[in-house]
Amino acid sequence: MNNPKVILFVCKHNRFRSKVAEAFFNKYNKNKDYVAMSAGLLPGAYPLDKIQVQTAKKFGIKLSGRPEPITTDLLRYKVNFMVIVADNVPSEIFNNNKYGRKEIIWGIEDDYTGEDKEIDIIIKKIEDKVKLLVESLK
Repeated sequence: MNNPKVILFVCKHNRFRSKVAEAFFNKYNKNKDYVAMSAGLLPGAYPLDKIQVQTAKKFGIKLSGRPEPITTDLLRYKVNFMVIVADNVPSEIFNNNKYGRKEIIWGIEDDYTGEDKEIDIIIKKIEDKVKLLVESLK
């Protein structure tokens, strides 16, 4: 079997949106030709937001681990496919066309309220998009 293709989910800090996308991808994906990672444009704070982590559990996913930054090695040697989950990360900085990476931009806003209802809406948007992505990989 060949090495699986790496899908990188990206947001600003890798504290919420990209971690949610990675967790849902790992939950729904059964295609062994693809694996998921997530990273942030800027180093994020740790620990993760408790309310976001608790809310994600209601959706059957676990958010954990330290926020991971995007590195040059990650982009150059590992990533085949990039999903920019966030609305505040400019795709131009990644030069995906130059490196032959497929790119999708979802443009999902961050949680600025800390309210369960707002977090639910964001998580549901990401879940719906991940389900469509997984379906397209079959």
